[in-house]
Amino acid sequence: MQDRLDSICAQVLRHAVSPYYETPVPRLVVATQCAPTSGVATVYEPVTCLILQGTKQVVIGDQVLRYDASSYFVASLDLPAVGRVVEASPDKPYVAAALRIDRGALADLIASMGPASIGHTPPGDLAGFAVASVTEELVEAWAGLLGLLDRPGDVAMLAPMREREILYRLLQGPLGHQLCAIAQEDSRLSRVRRAILWMHEHFDKMLPTATLAEIAGMSTASFHRHFKAATAMSPLQFQKTLRLHAARRLLAGGSEASRAAYSVGYESASQFSREYARAFGLPPSRDAERLRGVVQVGVGAV
Repeated sequence: MQDRLDSICAQVLRHAVSPYYETPVPRLVVATQCAPTSGVATVYEPVTCLILQGTKQVVIGDQVLRYDASSYFVASLDLPAVGRVVEASPDKPYVAAALRIDRGALADLIASMGPASIGHTPPGDLAGFAVASVTEELVEAWAGLLGLLDRPGDVAMLAPMREREILYRLLQGPLGHQLCAIAQEDSRLSRVRRAILWMHEHFDKMLPTATLAEIAGMSTASFHRHFKAATAMSPLQFQKTLRLHAARRLLAGGSEASRAAYSVGYESASQFSREYARAFGLPPSRDAERLRGVVQVGVGAV
């Protein structure tokens, strides 16, 4: 399988015109890096990522995940995270592909599959992100989609089928049950996702857990438990992380620290400075100097 990954990697490198490349194939992004990177704070969309070469580390809440070409990553929720490339060099660059998950296409596929053909995780609360071992079948599905980079005239006709094949292989794997949960409107993970989407839109306001639980259609105790299982954060930690990541993007764009703090909902600049330094290792003003000119991408998982 390594020879196959090397072949796909070489193909992707021919098309990677920038470190973060939105390809002509819908929802498909490829990323390359020639050196390790420092942590980049971003928000993951529902996405699956396959690393073709190199290694990446992702921190989500209190969980640290490390994955490489022997594994693949799935995020089924919109999650704030800090990711960094830990293995890359000019001779052997980091190369990865990410596919945003289309919930409609996923739901249609699930409806046509028998329950026995969908992978199941052990009983318990579902996480909103995970890493699993890659298979030859999944690699071949990715090869089909990435192969369209050489044949742009085939994208409109073949991309939906190739994308469907990747989703099919993911559903067959150990994370299949997790993917099913985000496609089902009334699953616990989808209910948590409703609250998360609300938090993304209103993170600068006070959001009591009881209000979020009501949005999710759960009791407060049940919501807190399922939210922590899905995101590796409490609702309060999640909101704080959203605020800090939003403030960091403002700082990278040239905003002053105090203005960024108040813009994302902080009432105390000193509290903001303490929490920012705790999250990112530097106080806002010093981190802002380092962030100038840094592009923070949307998919994140690549």
